[in-house]
Amino acid sequence: MKKVLFADGCIRGDISRTARLARAFFSALGGYETERVDLESLPILPLGRELLEKRNGLTERGEYGDPLFDLAKQFAAADLIVIAAPFWDMGIPAKLKTYFEHVSVSGVAFDGETCKGKCRAERMIYLTTRGLDIPDGDEQEQATPYLKALCRFFGIGAFDSVSAFGLDVISEEECERRLSLAEKEAKELAESLEV
Repeated sequence: MKKVLFADGCIRGDISRTARLARAFFSALGGYETERVDLESLPILPLGRELLEKRNGLTERGEYGDPLFDLAKQFAAADLIVIAAPFWDMGIPAKLKTYFEHVSVSGVAFDGETCKGKCRAERMIYLTTRGLDIPDGDEQEQATPYLKALCRFFGIGAFDSVSAFGLDVISEEECERRLSLAEKEAKELAESLEV
């Protein structure tokens, strides 16, 4: 069975509006075994000098058995990547950025000599909500361009996103309408995926 890696960055847990989109998506996704990475409880820190030197030394020697590489190996082996995270300071939450620092390993996620991606996934899907009235494609929305660039770098062939925006500056009724539309779009995207 194919595997979907779900990087869950919904910091507010079950009350998260982004988590609603993720639940809608996964309720309609069939044919995949899901591996969920709960970023909130993941014990990782940004790469500092000591950890970076350790990682670089191991990769230079081709020694990938250290647990330091577990997240990168899991990511590279997935058939589908789904990221759910709220809009955060014009981009993504720091924990998700830190997760990508740990995934971006030369020799696992990409080839350090050719800079070609080594990930198996055919598609990356980004599910998000924004409280601010910043629509898709706005220059203030920097999460999507960043994730698209990572997608290309890792050799993942396609990128899709589903979002709802302006949720903190509209009426409750309009907020619910936008979330419902985004949930419908997430379900349709999941149903469209062939296994």
